[in-house]
Amino acid sequence: MGGKVQWEGLVCSVQPRIRLTRSFDERSHTYLGYVLRVNGLADGQADEFLVAIGRAAQEKHRFRIGDRIQGASESVADARLESASYYKTSGLKLTQRQAEPADDSPPYSGVAPALEVYRERGHRRLQPAVYGKSCMPCIWGCRMPVEIIIDHWNPDRRKYRFETFCYGPKSCRFYRAGPTRKVPGRKGMTWEEEDWVDEEATAHRD
Repeated sequence: MGGKVQWEGLVCSVQPRIRLTRSFDERSHTYLGYVLRVNGLADGQADEFLVAIGRAAQEKHRFRIGDRIQGASESVADARLESASYYKTSGLKLTQRQAEPADDSPPYSGVAPALEVYRERGHRRLQPAVYGKSCMPCIWGCRMPVEIIIDHWNPDRRKYRFETFCYGPKSCRFYRAGPTRKVPGRKGMTWEEEDWVDEEATAHRD
């Protein structure tokens, strides 16, 4: 398989695979596909791991929590730019289908919507501790790799980090925003992304 890792296991979550680029007070998103959290075997070793797949694969298979799947993927080349451990996935196969969840309450575990739905809904920042405790299984949660351009005049100056976001209903009982996020800029300047940014991005959902 050209150096690919063979894996199989139980799907524990399906979330959007979105990369965020920041430049001081500006931000842009790249919608790449989906990330599956799988509990199973990777290269013959028991593990829980994250696999990136394309939008076409998710549209075809409609993976959801409880499905058993298998495939082959490459290890990511740059862990700063991916929330998953594996990508360039091929040979995807659904080996056992889980029934649709009867309960429509958070964390939401149905089939993840199209990437255009996430784009249209907009997100709010999500406290990392809350994401880790309550939101990792939810289709509306997202852990994004963030590339920060410090200085446009010196494009090699970049920083990397991860940020967590929520695309879900504003009424979710688990949601906590956490502290505001700060973006470094040139000459030691810092921009703070205050609450109004999230309010503006999701105002149309009121």
